[in-house]
Amino acid sequence: MGNLNVLKGQQVINYQLNHYQLVFMWEEKNNTLYKKFEFKNFSEAFGFMTRVALAAEKMDHHPLWTNVYNKVEIWLNTHDAGDIVTEKDWKLSAKIDALK
Repeated sequence: MGNLNVLKGQQVINYQLNHYQLVFMWEEKNNTLYKKFEFKNFSEAFGFMTRVALAAEKMDHHPLWTNVYNKVEIWLNTHDAGDIVTEKDWKLSAKIDALK
């Protein structure tokens, strides 16, 4: 596995300030990035999940998620770094936001 950048302390604050759109959209809790998405119906939710799956596969970084009808919840962390939030999670969260 390549070099994983772990964000800590001031680095996290600097990254969040430089990428403020992501900070307000994703919640960091319990060593994960979390976000809940809502769609008009199941088909839209499932289509979104399909697009996310393809993006995640390209990054070799797979989310924990749930889907109930029109709701999709996603939790991101990096298993290879000890199940913590890393730059890889922030990058995937940005890609996910672009897919909505």
